[in-house]
Formats: sequence, C-alpha cells, structure tokens
Amino acid sequence: MAGDSKKLQPIIIKRVKKGGHAKHGGAWKIAYADFVTAMMAFFLLMWLLGSTTEGDKKGIADFFNAPLKVSLMGGSGSGDSSSVVRGGGADLSRSVGQVKDGDVVTRRKLLNLKALQAEQHRVEVARLEALKVKVEEALAASPRLAAMKSQIRLDMTKDGLRIQITDEQNRPMFDSGSAVVKPYMRELLREIGHVLSDVPNHITLEGHTDAQPYGGGDRGYSNWELSSDRANASRREIVSGGLPEDRMLLVQGMASSNLFVPDQPQSALNRRISIIVMNREAEERLLKIAPGQGDADLAAAAEAAVARPATEPAVQANPR
Repeated sequence: MAGDSKKLQPIIIKRVKKGGHAKHGGAWKIAYADFVTAMMAFFLLMWLLGSTTEGDKKGIADFFNAPLKVSLMGGSGSGDSSSVVRGGGADLSRSVGQVKDGDVVTRRKLLNLKALQAEQHRVEVARLEALKVKVEEALAASPRLAAMKSQIRLDMTKDGLRIQITDEQNRPMFDSGSAVVKPYMRELLREIGHVLSDVPNHITLEGHTDAQPYGGGDRGYSNWELSSDRANASRREIVSGGLPEDRMLLVQGMASSNLFVPDQPQSALNRRISIIVMNREAEERLLKIAPGQGDADLAAAAEAAVARPATEPAVQANPR
C-alpha cells in the first residue's frame, strides 16, 4: 500500500525563466505631453500679454467686465494688436498710440508721388519740344506760311508751349479796329489747329492790343472787347483747322495789360494772338480757379477774368 501511495504523488517541475525588467505602461508619455502643452500655452500667454498694448488690454478687460455693453457699443481700446512693439509701431522709442510704420509708408508714398510727377513733367516737356519742332516744320513746308516766319514766335514757358503771332506794319492780322481775320492769317491759324489736333493738351488763347485806345470807346467798346473778339475769331479758325472744340480751355482778351514791348506801348508787336499749349500743372492751376464747378461755371469764371478796368484811358483816334 505504501508503494502505491508513493506512485500517486504528483511530480512538480520548477522552471526559472531568465528575463529582463517588468513591463511599464504608457501613461507617463501622456502626462509629459500634457505638461509640455501646458508650458507652451503658458509662455504663449506671457508673450501675448507682453506684446499687447495698454489700450487693447483695457479693451479686453472691459469685455470681460461688461461683455454685452462692449458687443453693443463696439468696444474700447487703442493701439495695434498686430504689432509686437509696445505702442503698436516699429519705433521702439514710442510707447503710446498707434505708431506702427504708417508715417514711414506715408513718406515713401510722397517720395514715389514726387518721382512720378517729375517723370510726367519730363515726358510732357519732351512732347511739347517735339510739338514745337513739328510746328516749325509745318510752317516751313508752306511757302506762304514761311513768309510769315518773322511774325511767329515759339517759346517754352512755365505754362507750356507758347505760339505767338504778332502784327507787322505791312502785314497786320486784322484790319485796324476790326476782328475780321485776314486771309493769310486764316490759313496760318488753320494750319496751327491741324498740327495741335494730335496733342492731348488743352489750349489757352489770348488776344492782345497795343496801348492805343479804341476810337469808339465812348460807345462802350474798347480794347478789352476788341482783344476778346479777335481771340474768339482766332479760336474759330483754329477749330476749323481740326482742333476739337473741347480742347479749348480758356479764351480771353488782355487788351494792353501785357505788352510784348513794354517800353514801346504803340509798337505793332504788342498786337498779337498768343496760343498756349498747356502742361498738366498749368491746367490744374487754372481749374483751381473754380474748384468743383462744371464747364459752364468754368466758362463764366473765364469771362469774369476779362474784367474791364475801373478807369479807361482817354479816347483817341487811330484804333488798333
């Protein structure tokens, strides 16, 4: 029996495994990631607080104190929240208000505008110089007009290209005391109108007389009216030559207020027609006489510029 009990005892085999460390979970990685995220959020908050202007801070505080009021009234505060410099600008020496770089941009725009204006002026002067040559060539191409070369003067002024046609003792532009254009003068004016038709600039036309008073001044007609009538007669001939009507900006009579030969007020050279091809600066300066007005008002202002003087010279014979 004893032998049988020994045979029935279980045999236990112990096997020892040689292994490494025990397994760890991944919870520490999550905790570390949360810590890094929190630190990043903290430093981001500190950076935002340091870069926000005082005005924006006040606006944020007002929002949390009275959010409904701020949302309805549009909030409060000043400064530029997009700038990291205190004061909202690029200037570290400034700490109040919206500095940013607006003043720098304005200065840069002003410099660019001046450069653009200078370039426009240069191009315009070159175009007017080319027009001057073109007028001279057109006059030289016609034998009849070439005979009047001594009566034509072209020069550059601050207002643009000036074409002056003066009287001569043996070749007047008009009959004495009349605004009827002579045939050779008509041909010259129409040729000038044809040449000017290709230029986009506006035109100013002035009529001038000498200092000899008009003989019929006792009836209310003087050198002021005579010079105006001659200017308008010249305008009609220039338009007939091809110049568009809307390119004529101002037509005026100057009488003897601007003598060509001041020390010889009776000289025939003082009786002249001045055609000015205006540059952009002169056009703007003239239009500022009546800012915001239409064409009709501008024409009225132009007529008002041809005002008669308060006192007229004594009436004499031999009108010009």
